[in-house]
Amino acid sequence: MKHLSRRTLVAGTAALFALSACGNGIGSDGAAKLDARVDAALNYLDVNYPGTRDLRDKSVGMLVMPLITEASFGFGGSYGRGALRVNDISVDYYSAAQASFGVQAGAQQYAHVLYFMTEEALAEFRSSSGWAAGADVEYALNDQGGNLSAETTTVLSPVVAVVFGQAGLLAGASVEGTKYTRIIP
Repeated sequence: MKHLSRRTLVAGTAALFALSACGNGIGSDGAAKLDARVDAALNYLDVNYPGTRDLRDKSVGMLVMPLITEASFGFGGSYGRGALRVNDISVDYYSAAQASFGVQAGAQQYAHVLYFMTEEALAEFRSSSGWAAGADVEYALNDQGGNLSAETTTVLSPVVAVVFGQAGLLAGASVEGTKYTRIIP
């Protein structure tokens, strides 16, 4: 049993190391390339989920993570980079990282946007050295018509998450437990 435990630990550590080395295709061009990816993600939302425009208009800021890569085999992790936009201008850049353990295997990529609906929520996010998404994040989900919409309950929440563009072999994606850290691209 002890041998299996070590093997699992080594495999999980190797997977996390490999994932941390993944740049998600974001090269050394820095902010300009990251901003272009953020613009493309927002354009995708506008075209495919026009109801999110209401969220964007009502938010005081939004963190756009255009590509998150997640992989796991027992131990797992995810990583991506994005930009915090206030008044449609990138004011800071962030990385998102998440670690997990359990009966899981596979890989996927997805994108997400955190809409900050109050000045207090945005200020708390910006002033923290490493903000972690918790159960207080409200999700705006696809309805049966395939559109994302901003309902009154979601607009009243301090932070609303929209996860989209999922592709891969893992089922589901969530921002809960994701840690966001300010970076210099």
